[in-house]
Amino acid sequence: MKSRCTILMFLLSLLLLIGPGLSAQDLQLHYDARQHFPSLYFQYFKAQDSGKAFIKPGSFLLKTQVDMSGPGNNIAKAYIQVSQSFRFWKPKIFLSLQYNGGLGVTEPKQYSYYINNAWSIGLEYPFRWKGAWLSAVLDYKYIPYARPSHDPFFTFYWWSGYLHYKLEFSGDFSVWTENKDHGDASTKGLQGKRLLFFGEPQCWWNFNKVMAAGTKINFFYHINTTADVFQVYPTVAVRFKL
Repeated sequence: MKSRCTILMFLLSLLLLIGPGLSAQDLQLHYDARQHFPSLYFQYFKAQDSGKAFIKPGSFLLKTQVDMSGPGNNIAKAYIQVSQSFRFWKPKIFLSLQYNGGLGVTEPKQYSYYINNAWSIGLEYPFRWKGAWLSAVLDYKYIPYARPSHDPFFTFYWWSGYLHYKLEFSGDFSVWTENKDHGDASTKGLQGKRLLFFGEPQCWWNFNKVMAAGTKINFFYHINTTADVFQVYPTVAVRFKL
């Protein structure tokens, strides 16, 4: 426990020193209150739509996550997501492209794993409702397992601010399916599809334009385990925004 506190204090000090010089939208440090490890997020989001060029770029998102769940709080999991939307027509429905993937290290090392590359293409519809910024994305998702999986993939994003933007609610959730049989020895003989769900609602209190404190609640269904259980992992967090 002492080593975890030391690492958290070091990371907080590092964020205070380097945060204002970063060109990213935000840098977040989360502590998982149930699994007892810190995670560091780097996230850059930009919404743009000139409405003039032939190809009109929409939203861009770069998100990386590292979980320091290894021995001595070493990095044991790394994840990256990149998405871009654009259109070349008048209706504000965008073509959406996305990639995500990563890896994990375990003890013993022979059980380490890859988070398989996933490629998605579909349509995104951003809109506003009662002051909130919302976006719905419906994609076709391809995962190149030994037995590839071709599936629908739906994601919903939201953001809203209150009390002159001191209080902020944001997050997203995704629902999709995958083949039960990935073409490997551990899944051989399984039939049909498995439904998966991931959600990460967040609540932040902004102390100023740079620093905020808050929480994120991670919801998992068929992500960490194939058992039919809903897993809930809350975090406490600080965020440095540019």
